Amino acid sequence: MSLKQICVADLGEIITGHTPPTKNREYYGTYALFIKPTDIALDSKYTYVTEEYYSEKAYEKYKNSLIPKGATCVVTLGSVGKKITKAHCDCFTNQSMNAVIPNENIDEEYLFYLLKNNLHLLVVHNNGTASGRDHVSKTTFSKIILFAEMNIEKQRKIGKILATYDDLIENNQKQIMLLEEAASRLYKEWFVKLRFPGYETTNIIDGVPEEWARSKVGEICQTIGGGTPSTKVASYYENGNILWVTPTDITHNESIILLDTEKKITESGLKNSSAKMLSPDTILMTSRASIGFFALIDKEVCTNQGFISCIPNKEIMRMYLLFNLIMRREEILQKAGGTTYREINKATFRDMEIIVPNDNLLKEYNSITYKYILKIRNCMKVIANLRQARDKLLPKLMSGEIEV
Repeated sequence: MSLKQICVADLGEIITGHTPPTKNREYYGTYALFIKPTDIALDSKYTYVTEEYYSEKAYEKYKNSLIPKGATCVVTLGSVGKKITKAHCDCFTNQSMNAVIPNENIDEEYLFYLLKNNLHLLVVHNNGTASGRDHVSKTTFSKIILFAEMNIEKQRKIGKILATYDDLIENNQKQIMLLEEAASRLYKEWFVKLRFPGYETTNIIDGVPEEWARSKVGEICQTIGGGTPSTKVASYYENGNILWVTPTDITHNESIILLDTEKKITESGLKNSSAKMLSPDTILMTSRASIGFFALIDKEVCTNQGFISCIPNKEIMRMYLLFNLIMRREEILQKAGGTTYREINKATFRDMEIIVPNDNLLKEYNSITYKYILKIRNCMKVIANLRQARDKLLPKLMSGEIEV
């Protein structure tokens, strides 16, 4: 494999995006995908859903900066050296991104993985802005030096090998989405529309099926807070092996299942903080700033103070409580207070009313949906293994250490 020294500009045309005036809502609609850095997941190849879309008017005004399907979009303002996405359709980006439209002699899959493998170079070329934000200008981006395989047949082989891993990852992500939707649909069918098994012969009294009960969240589960060991004491963190969950672990996670935590603490860190150990499959709910995000993990963990964790008094109530709370996220947000940052306190949360179905129905729902949870967990483990294998291959294929 003979690599050639080139610059990013040699790979194709570079386009910087635009943000239409936000005060003019005529530029926003549903006509064309509009990708911003906040829409991009850290380790996903494509970005299918975005917060905002261009209108047809915006499309006509900015069509010269249209990003065609197959281009690679790199974040160069803000999250520099971290985020990259491939356009799965014609789209637009904002000014925080530069897109590379591959030349005829550059395979689009190879382009994506070449730039992904060299994201770290953006950090080196980060000149920043006057306000202190990370920034690599279009001019600087275009001049970044890379070493690339210029034989397009070899490019295609490399791109195909790596794309196979991402295709499998995406298939598992779709499976996770379908399983989570299935659990949510079943909850709505049984407990919102009240079309549960045996509903035809069940009397409804004051809007509640007989044998169901009105209760409070605090009466059906334990609610446990968390804590943060002092960051000034290194021994609380160094070589720690206790999983310590922070809200970022959950808000950056791609499903309801958490496999690991970014940070770990030690036994002394646990003892010298208000963090408490939680049993596997405790319902973890973020309660501060980013409120109402949920996760389950099949290991003992502890959390920081940004959580209210729930352990149901009855095991058969675990899945019902989880999806009941997920469905009520907006209500939980409305009950949050605070000026510096919003937070729902434990007393307010425990006082929330909840309808509790009879044990037979709880048991049946728990049995069905926990099987979904196990399948989701398996998909997440498969995804983690695929990413690990892909990330080991990526630099070796790009450097020629592994021949194709």
